[in-house]
Amino acid sequence: MLMPKRTKFRKPFKLKPRGKAQSGGHIAFGEFGLQAMESGWISNRQIEAARVSIARRMKRGGKVWIRIFPHQAETRKPAETRMGGGKGSPEGWIAVVRAGTIMYEVGGVEEDVAREALRLAGHKLCVKTKFISREMIGGGVV
Repeated sequence: MLMPKRTKFRKPFKLKPRGKAQSGGHIAFGEFGLQAMESGWISNRQIEAARVSIARRMKRGGKVWIRIFPHQAETRKPAETRMGGGKGSPEGWIAVVRAGTIMYEVGGVEEDVAREALRLAGHKLCVKTKFISREMIGGGVV
């Protein structure tokens, strides 16, 4: 599972993922990408499940880049606990994703294989996603 090595604070404020992505909205590494169409929180388990589904669909060919990382701790209060008593303990790690962020990139495979692999990965995530390629957004070869 992905998680940061260390953080400055154990219990961060809950960041609301509002608006569109300021950066990370272009394909930087591969030829195809999976773009978030809406904002939301994605857990480290969802990120890993999507990565595994991409790798299995591509039969471990090509290369996969993960462009998001779960930097923020998610806290939860125990079940059937009364109100008050402070903030709950850290339970997991989440990545705050805004609309327009490229979450995964794929290179070294055919377009139909990449499209199917990223479609399967999109089902593992809790935000609506869209398949994009370098040609769609007018990016040149890096």
